[in-house]
Amino acid sequence: MDELQAGTVVSLMVDRDAPFGFFLTNGDEDVLLHKKDITEDFNEDDRNTVFLYQDHQGRLAATMTIPKVQIGIYDWVEVVEVKPSLGVFVNIGISKDVLVSKDDLPGVDHIWPAKGDMLFCSLKTDKNGRLFGKLATEDVIRTVSKPASKNDFNKNVSGTVYRLLLVGSFVLTEEGYIGFIHETERREEPRLGQKVEGRIIDVKEDGSVNLSLLGRTHELLDSDSEQLFSYMESRDGAMPYWDKSDPDDIQERFQMSKGAFKRALGRLMKDGKVYQKDGWTYFKKE
Repeated sequence: MDELQAGTVVSLMVDRDAPFGFFLTNGDEDVLLHKKDITEDFNEDDRNTVFLYQDHQGRLAATMTIPKVQIGIYDWVEVVEVKPSLGVFVNIGISKDVLVSKDDLPGVDHIWPAKGDMLFCSLKTDKNGRLFGKLATEDVIRTVSKPASKNDFNKNVSGTVYRLLLVGSFVLTEEGYIGFIHETERREEPRLGQKVEGRIIDVKEDGSVNLSLLGRTHELLDSDSEQLFSYMESRDGAMPYWDKSDPDDIQERFQMSKGAFKRALGRLMKDGKVYQKDGWTYFKKE
């Protein structure tokens, strides 16, 4: 008889009742099915299909609510709590949330998933039989993805970040495309599990795509110009930056490249809203 294991779905017989539920058995081991985990399909005189997990006291327990993720079965699950000392907890659809260990998360916590983010996970157990969330590998993502076509070029898409590298981020789009966002095609590094919106800037031979989160040129120009104008408004119509300012200073203050800064500033000057003098930029008075 196989040993009962958290994270699996099994069919068990009712062995005996208790004030707080029923004990189920496979003939060798017993496990508690608490009243709160009983559904209307429960049959006291026959086998019942249940999912096994550890309760809040760490004891093996059963529920008739079968989660969408199990050992070897992947799906999207929502992050419901972040514990810096442990990792993040995800809701798999049962009464107890499951931990994705910090050992499986990025080394810097500012790109950890936040509450409400989504992770593509299955379940796993450690050597002590404790249940954890297991992030999907690249190979797993490829089994659920599908190729884009050349007709998808320049299309706006939404996707969820599933892998982070120093040079960029990988997402799985709502269409099922694997997308890569190079670090130069974003303003800031997205979190693992974060939903992002961008556009397809290249469709590769294998059907994966390159994405940009920066928007189209005219959209960027409007956004960047508005950012500079708002910054100047907050400083009574003047800022100590102009088109000859140091690129690093511009990046640190506005999170934009020197080229983007000059284009945005040029738009404001062309529109007659600002002028430059002695290393500063000022509002033009009406």
